[in-house]
Amino acid sequence: MVAFPQKIALVHDWFAVYTGSERVVEQILKLFPQADLFSLVDFSPPDERAFLQNKPVRTSFIQRLPFARRSFRQYLPLMPLAIEQFDMSPYDLVISSSHAVAKGVITGPNQLHVSYIHSPIRYAWDMQGEYLRDSGLDKGLKGIVSRLILHYIRLWDRGTMNGVDAAAANSQFIAQRIWKVYRRNAEVIYPPVDIHSFSCVDEKESYYLAVARLVPYKKVDLIVQAFADMPDRKLMVIGDGPELTRIRKLATPNVEVLGYQSTEVIIAKMQRAKAFIFAAQEDFGITPLEAQACGTPVIAFDKGGVGETIRGLDDEQPTGIFFSEQNAQALVQAVDLFEINASRITSSACRENAVRFASEHFKEKFYAFVSAAWDAHQSNPYIEQQDRTFTLER
Repeated sequence: MVAFPQKIALVHDWFAVYTGSERVVEQILKLFPQADLFSLVDFSPPDERAFLQNKPVRTSFIQRLPFARRSFRQYLPLMPLAIEQFDMSPYDLVISSSHAVAKGVITGPNQLHVSYIHSPIRYAWDMQGEYLRDSGLDKGLKGIVSRLILHYIRLWDRGTMNGVDAAAANSQFIAQRIWKVYRRNAEVIYPPVDIHSFSCVDEKESYYLAVARLVPYKKVDLIVQAFADMPDRKLMVIGDGPELTRIRKLATPNVEVLGYQSTEVIIAKMQRAKAFIFAAQEDFGITPLEAQACGTPVIAFDKGGVGETIRGLDDEQPTGIFFSEQNAQALVQAVDLFEINASRITSSACRENAVRFASEHFKEKFYAFVSAAWDAHQSNPYIEQQDRTFTLER
């Protein structure tokens, strides 16, 4: 039981889809249901707003710019300015959920700003080169302009960390990136995984499964190319995105590209898959844990957060296989290794590993993190104390 302030703001980069960072917002709102919501834009589908408790979202001027609904990410150069226009002055506690610019909201000396950082801006820091190449912005005048913009974004982004009083990271991998970029320590609090929506199934079928948004950094093309070299093994691909047409053209007869599918279909396919394939370098990676919650092993590229969520063959109870190079040949070798060792990986071990990341664990740890930060803030002799608190019970 902690005496939290009456006025709390929760700031998120943008609401457009319901994925990993939005699930974090969902659980934070369950802890702080009185929080007011802020976001650069809010284009969440009407039938997917339950996670926001149907609360109104205060948006920035980017919401009203031309073509924002379809292409709001193209307004990246304006995002620092937009996030700084939110008036945080009425709030005693500001919580930001940031993978881009949300942590850049301006707060005063009497306010506590706690930031849950999904990642420093990927395309402005160590993934700049890959982002520019994949976007076709690495050459010519466009390349020069893009690099100037990203240079400005980096300067601004680093400066915003001075306004964060307490930082949390979604994995050890991201905590290391935060230290590299900002020279700040961050407490690791793993994101919530809705384990209870996925039941474990022991009986598996013969197909492998990939589920991802079809964008370049997810490397679904790599997975499809690898299975083109394994014509005797079946792959199913679920997902939608700008690369859907290209992925379908790459698909060989043993690869079935299903496109967008409902949550119910995805869960059913995960439960019956022989193994789940994950080739991206993710900050954390929730879908591999959802697959494990279904009792399904994972074959994953070993960079990023998956190294913390999958137990390799060196573990007494392994839940998956890693490959160390992001290319088709390495994935083929990993699938071969899995076929040899599949009997060592049990559905029960996969499920037990996934349970460690259940939503209730996130809420418990995040509550304790904010509580400690608030207590430290209240005891700071430089903070002007005001009687604006109430008691919040977990």
